[in-house]
Amino acid sequence: MREAAEAALRAGGVEDGHLALAFVEEAEMRRLNREQRGRDEATDVLSFPVDGPGPVSGPRELGDVVVCPARAVDPVKAVVHGVLHLCGYDHEADHGEMLALQERVMAELGP
Repeated sequence: MREAAEAALRAGGVEDGHLALAFVEEAEMRRLNREQRGRDEATDVLSFPVDGPGPVSGPRELGDVVVCPARAVDPVKAVVHGVLHLCGYDHEADHGEMLALQERVMAELGP
């Protein structure tokens, strides 16, 4: 998973920073999604950014990526997706840029 996270960071233009990656059961993911997003269901991945976009001194504190393997068709893809969110991408607001970048990262990682 480290390789996937690092590839997503490179693709997102982040050269120096920290992030946490956690894997949780469906019940925990449902709780997080309900408390943080108001959606009472488990999902495959959630991202919780710390530093916003813009300059910071020293390494960035990117945030947390939480993956629910039971809900993720491909946990590696879920990690890439979550890390790209921490890099500032938002597939719900852009015009396909994040998902296209995600596919490029997945192709780089190979099968």
